[in-house]
Amino acid sequence: MTTHMTTPAPGTSTLPVVLLVDGRPSSFVRNALSRDDVHIVLLRFASAVKDLPEEYLELTAHLPVFLAQDENLAEEAERYLEWTGTLEHVPTYFCNPQEPLQEVAQPFAGLVGLPHLTREQVAWVRHKTAMKDRFAEIGLRCAAYREVGSLDDVARFADEQGWPVVLKPIDSFACIGTYRIEGPDELAKVPEPDPGRRWMVEEYIQGTEYQLCALVSGGKVVDSYLSLNPVPILEVLDGAINANITFAPGEELPLDVRSVTQDLVDGFGLDHGYFHAECFLMRDGTLCVGEAAARITGCEVPANHGLSRGFDIHRATLDTYLGRTPVLEYSEDRAVGDLLLPVKPGKVVHISTEEELLRLPGVLAVHLKLAVGDVSEPPRASHASSGYVHVTGRTAAEAEQRMRGVLEHFVLTTEPVEP
Repeated sequence: MTTHMTTPAPGTSTLPVVLLVDGRPSSFVRNALSRDDVHIVLLRFASAVKDLPEEYLELTAHLPVFLAQDENLAEEAERYLEWTGTLEHVPTYFCNPQEPLQEVAQPFAGLVGLPHLTREQVAWVRHKTAMKDRFAEIGLRCAAYREVGSLDDVARFADEQGWPVVLKPIDSFACIGTYRIEGPDELAKVPEPDPGRRWMVEEYIQGTEYQLCALVSGGKVVDSYLSLNPVPILEVLDGAINANITFAPGEELPLDVRSVTQDLVDGFGLDHGYFHAECFLMRDGTLCVGEAAARITGCEVPANHGLSRGFDIHRATLDTYLGRTPVLEYSEDRAVGDLLLPVKPGKVVHISTEEELLRLPGVLAVHLKLAVGDVSEPPRASHASSGYVHVTGRTAAEAEQRMRGVLEHFVLTTEPVEP
């Protein structure tokens, strides 16, 4: 992040004022709203407003909100600067936790004089081809890839690199629009790439998948956290266990997380914030970096980090965007993970209750999204679920074992819905 932090002008609030991009309800945003040591001003883009539920709009109704269009950002920035003249507290800090809005949110912040990522940095953390090129430039291994426009292009790449391969949009997230293709016969079953988007194909990496996270302040990793995916994320689309498990602080880790995350932070030129990356540890011990992002990660990965160490990670994260270096005091030493509960289409006629699941070993909390009578239409995405549970163990291996026990007990029964 190349724009320097700014300080409040004379006559403004002594508390920091942050312009917070608001694209969907999240634990991070709700935590920010609960604080009394910072003023929040919300920035919403028209393309994302439709996704905000009424309950959440009511919760945030007391806050100043600027609604921006996604086009003509220069004009929108002028309108914003005029609007801030009506505010009691004018933002001098900026935070965008929303992955799909990086391309509009970061340039907008630059136009109004707030800390932001450059266009090059946005490409590195958003578009997978630029991202992988950057990995190579800073000396980190990643999957071989090629930008493609058709399934014939995919076949030619696979003939050179070998099967299986992975086809995805270069700006996708949560595995949306992503396919692992085992061979020529399976290729015929995959939809032809949409010409309205940019697509890429890459080699399929065999190995154990991990997620690397770090809190960054002043260009330095304050602390880093490692999560295990019991199976590679792509396999959850076929029904495999869908979980992220943060290793206990006292566990021996399979790689030097702080060193790897610092290399990435340096290579991407990041000054502050939450950094997230995915990687594979291959059978020969080689590290292969998958993807990276300069924003708080999805699902409940940050919450897992906080629960495993006993600290408020959302508060610490926002502090890094406010020019502060958080003082991290940990009170726990345990592994904690979030297990996404299976989901299927149809009308729910039975689902395990919160009380049933809380009685199972290691279950800390249960969050169900569905109830009897609800109609489920799950997307083909890695975040699709009927809810999630937080599960703890002395080690990541014990937490995973307990998660599999939860899956054995969990029941979701649906019936077809009449057209």
